[in-house]
Amino acid sequence: MKSKPVMTLDDVNALLDAGQKEAEANGWAVTIAVADDGGHLLGLRRLDGAPPFSANVAGEKARNAAIGRKETQVFEDMINNGRTAFVTAPMQALLAGGVPVIVEGQVAGSVGISGVTPPQDVQVAKAAVAVLG
Repeated sequence: MKSKPVMTLDDVNALLDAGQKEAEANGWAVTIAVADDGGHLLGLRRLDGAPPFSANVAGEKARNAAIGRKETQVFEDMINNGRTAFVTAPMQALLAGGVPVIVEGQVAGSVGISGVTPPQDVQVAKAAVAVLG
């Protein structure tokens, strides 16, 4: 039987805290979502001023990064570079801002950010993931 890394509640809170710290340091109102390796939501934090729809989008970005096993930027780039059939994949919010949490070479979960520009969403997501280094 194989074993795999699994995030704890402390890990989820550390990801949410690190994402919030990065967003607040830049004055960005975002929603931070954390999912497990199957894309199931483990934590969500909508900062003051973040638009309500960002909660759903952040959750979907986290889900896609987890089940797709890669940054959601890859999916957005595929579509933008002509692979338009990928928009029919059973995924929503194929947009930059979802980053997998990789531990010991395996996806243990993911972070999704929504609320600012794509590069800013990615910046917050990567800052969050870095906390588990």
